[in-house]
Amino acid sequence: MQQMANQLFQKTIRRWVPFWRDVPQQHDLLEKLSLDPQLNNADEKVLLTWMDACLKDNGGEVAARTRAAELGRRFLDLNDTGRVRFLTLMADNYSVDEVQLTQVIESWLAADSGQRVHLEVELRSALEPPRMKLLTQFNELPQGIKFLVDMRAELLRLRKEHPKLAPLEADLKRLLSAWFDIGLLQMEEINWRSSAELLEKLIAYEAVHAIQSWNDLKNRLDSDRRCFAFFHPNMPKEPLIFVEVALVKGMANNVQELLDEAAPLEDIGQADTAIFYSISNAQEGLSGISFGNFLIKRVVKQLQQEFPQLAQFATLSPIPGFCRWLDGIDAVQESALLDEGLTLRSPEHLQKLAAHYLGEQKQKRNQNFARDPVAHFHLSNGAQIERLNWMADTSENGLKQAEGMMVNYLYELPHIESRSQGYSAEGKVALSVSIEKQLNK
Repeated sequence: MQQMANQLFQKTIRRWVPFWRDVPQQHDLLEKLSLDPQLNNADEKVLLTWMDACLKDNGGEVAARTRAAELGRRFLDLNDTGRVRFLTLMADNYSVDEVQLTQVIESWLAADSGQRVHLEVELRSALEPPRMKLLTQFNELPQGIKFLVDMRAELLRLRKEHPKLAPLEADLKRLLSAWFDIGLLQMEEINWRSSAELLEKLIAYEAVHAIQSWNDLKNRLDSDRRCFAFFHPNMPKEPLIFVEVALVKGMANNVQELLDEAAPLEDIGQADTAIFYSISNAQEGLSGISFGNFLIKRVVKQLQQEFPQLAQFATLSPIPGFCRWLDGIDAVQESALLDEGLTLRSPEHLQKLAAHYLGEQKQKRNQNFARDPVAHFHLSNGAQIERLNWMADTSENGLKQAEGMMVNYLYELPHIESRSQGYSAEGKVALSVSIEKQLNK
């Protein structure tokens, strides 16, 4: 799947280049930018001159678009080494002017309340690094916002090895957070009649249960299934996040049964439960910019209108961090959680440990929040930990990450907002009676 995603990225790059060639050319502004793929030392000086020119207002909007288009084209032509050097130049040379910022702060501190009102504008301007203008210029180009989303994906991969890039990544996240405000997004249903290009992306971006074939995909889009995605107006062919839903009778407890291509179609007239069995973020560059909770709520509303008989909205979710956590605790800690009469690592004991992991283990950085990322996502959205399911995912990945266990999170509509607020403010985890029993509560 990762290989397919990379192939899609390369296709996207090939599509950008013709778009950006259409941007008006003004060769009298600067000579054409020519860079070695590795961006050698001589190229760095040329590139800095070009970036300086992009930041100048001389020549107006057309000139700025021309320079930015050329800069973007050359970035796409660079190899991995060249891109690191390109991004490092932006991070090192176009950050906040500390001398100017210090002067403005000192002036603001020395001013009276009346003068501070006017100095606030200068302070905001001094806090804005020049590279923000460079990034914004890319957004104004055809396919420019997708270019920036993929640039942030690259920064996220690079920032651990190259910590100097972290401020540039943070700046780009701030821009994208504003541009991808939930009010700007459009929810659309994806079905078998959707374009082949979009269906291909669905296969590539599925991050929970890999789509094995076109027949597998067709089964997931059959009449007893639904798939919804968020799109941005400036990225109409690129899903941002999508959710796959099965319309069934009763609470689903096995993902292989849900995905079985040979299983008979459900009678959706008899369905009383909508099971969200896969939620995938499609754009790595939008990581940390949350809109999954809004998607779930909109899908629930849409399904309520289409199928008023639905009485339950729940997930069948993986427990991705369980085995990693279990491998990290010692025998003494594990035995302390063992009920009398239970055999170590028996199914009953593992379910008890999983209940403890989901309901009581917290993040190191925030002791209010669940350690498991999927649990944190659904609890933040107002769900309740409803039921653990033994051998619910017998795939290689399911066994590796959670001994085959999966969990149902239940979205009870009258309680969604109160549970979401209770978890976000106090870390209160909503538990069903069966989970409380496993935790001896």
